[in-house]
Amino acid sequence: MTLPNPNRQNYRDKEQTTMQIPSGILLVDKPSGWTSFDVLAKLRGALGTRKLGHSGTLDPMATGVLAVFLGKATAAADRQLNHDKTYEATLRLGLRTDTGDITGTPLETAPVTVGERELQAVLPRFVGPQQQLPPMYSAVKINGQPLYKAARRGETVERTPRPITVYGIEYLGSPVPGDYTIRVACSKGTYIRVLAEDIGAAMGLPATLSALRRTRAGVYGIEQCHTLPDILAAAENGTVGEWVLPIDTAFAPLPALTVNDFARQHLFNGCPTSRYPAADGRYRVYDADGGFLGLAAVTGGVLNVEKLFCERG
Repeated sequence: MTLPNPNRQNYRDKEQTTMQIPSGILLVDKPSGWTSFDVLAKLRGALGTRKLGHSGTLDPMATGVLAVFLGKATAAADRQLNHDKTYEATLRLGLRTDTGDITGTPLETAPVTVGERELQAVLPRFVGPQQQLPPMYSAVKINGQPLYKAARRGETVERTPRPITVYGIEYLGSPVPGDYTIRVACSKGTYIRVLAEDIGAAMGLPATLSALRRTRAGVYGIEQCHTLPDILAAAENGTVGEWVLPIDTAFAPLPALTVNDFARQHLFNGCPTSRYPAADGRYRVYDADGGFLGLAAVTGGVLNVEKLFCERG
């Protein structure tokens, strides 16, 4: 299936209002040239529902893991424990642009006089906790306004560096002369475009991104994703629900807790259960039949509901 250009307005999605899509997480391999919002807009039409959200915005140029939360699962997007990401990024040396990638306007060029040996020598400097200045072309809001809006007007806004952590960087090779690919495991809020520019500066050259692919977002990996054409085809034949992961997968790092009917009813009513026989902490909670109820916490031996993702009853 050929994807239409998301920027064109001469097509309309056909609403499929009779399709029954379960609540859960649909993992999309986002195509290049589409914003994360474009993907949601297309899926709203194809799936016949407006109750969609996503976790972790990707730039239009970038591809890879985009977790789309459906129905009751939309409340799970911001409650995930693991927001770490892994990317495969290709750096182009000798070029700097206003957006930090090759889709932007060139601001600086320079002859490339170094290569992979020098690149591998500087990479260890960028592993660990550090401060990173958000780029002007980003959705970070200053005084209530996204930075990219000011950037489009040619303005520069004063920004404050933010703490990030790069857990590891691995050199993967050179796909073409002047381009070098690295794998980066990092914390939420890390801008790979800025990292690419900083790596280039450490080598004495301007640098920008020529490609970016997210291969992991939290607990979800690229091997679990489906392409947008495949998802649209599955929506047409009514089988897309088979690809929707259960809501509780978003909370896989939490320990599981099975409650009896008494505690279950307390959770539904928002009442604490005292002298509960479990260690203090947060839990994924299930009923006696294995049905996922939601999130709860035990504090001082008292069980309290945090968020339910099931029908009360």
